[in-house]
Amino acid sequence: MPKDNLLKSYLNLHLIVFIWGFTAVLGDLITVKEASLVWYRMLIAGIFMLLYVIITKKPWKLPVKSFAHLIGVGFLIALHWLFFFKAINVSNVSITLAVFSTGAFFASILEPIFFNRKMLWYEVFFGLIIIGGLFMIMQVETNYLEGMLYALLSVFIGVTFTLFNGKLIQRYDPSVITLYEFFAGVILISGYLLYEGAFEPKFFQVSGDDWILIVLLSSVCTAYAFTASVNVMKKLTPYTVMLTTNMEPVYGIILAYFILGGKEKMSAGFYIGALIILGTVILNGILKNYQRQKNKES
Repeated sequence: MPKDNLLKSYLNLHLIVFIWGFTAVLGDLITVKEASLVWYRMLIAGIFMLLYVIITKKPWKLPVKSFAHLIGVGFLIALHWLFFFKAINVSNVSITLAVFSTGAFFASILEPIFFNRKMLWYEVFFGLIIIGGLFMIMQVETNYLEGMLYALLSVFIGVTFTLFNGKLIQRYDPSVITLYEFFAGVILISGYLLYEGAFEPKFFQVSGDDWILIVLLSSVCTAYAFTASVNVMKKLTPYTVMLTTNMEPVYGIILAYFILGGKEKMSAGFYIGALIILGTVILNGILKNYQRQKNKES
């Protein structure tokens, strides 16, 4: 792959991760919570994707088997976001995003299984360092344990659907994949909300400020960012995507500190753990670049 294309993919990935960091802040600002927010998010984002697919005239007919796979991944995405927003509600943005660093460890174990390749020792090693940073955070922020558990479940599901998309992107257009997955998620969340009897008139009584934030969340932070993240996997491995995603806590925590204020101020131990995570991401990038240069020379 040309060096410029690879650099462009990395920069695009970091832009996407920055947007994801802002997503957590929006989740805290929007008064519509959890399942209802996921429903609005996936429905509006799905409409954006449908318009895009129609305007660009992309072929969107798929074999029945592939359609079933996309439905399953869509369900996973809905669950991922459901637990994500639940974690924010019971803890805060900083805690939730810090826990998302465990994605690299899960990816280091699961990716070799999904793609039938040899497990790399340094991927597991970096993942374990990140787990260590997480434990440091958990020891000093014990009052947020419930939120950490929800976030941990969310990130595990997130790694799983990322790996599935890593295979699907080899056969289908990212926007078509995203379209089917979003509407599948809407179906799952709709079933849950119907069971809970949530579709009452007050469900649709959303304030003007919330509508602005929800549309921003659904368009830029979901339709664009999600499709772009699937597309970038054509050039970068799922593990690299997941490890770079560990920058999301850094971006998100900084944004939360300036936008949400005092409730996002954490202890010194939290920030030490976050720095361990950031250092691991940087070391991984250095090592991968060194090995790539070494392979070229040989």
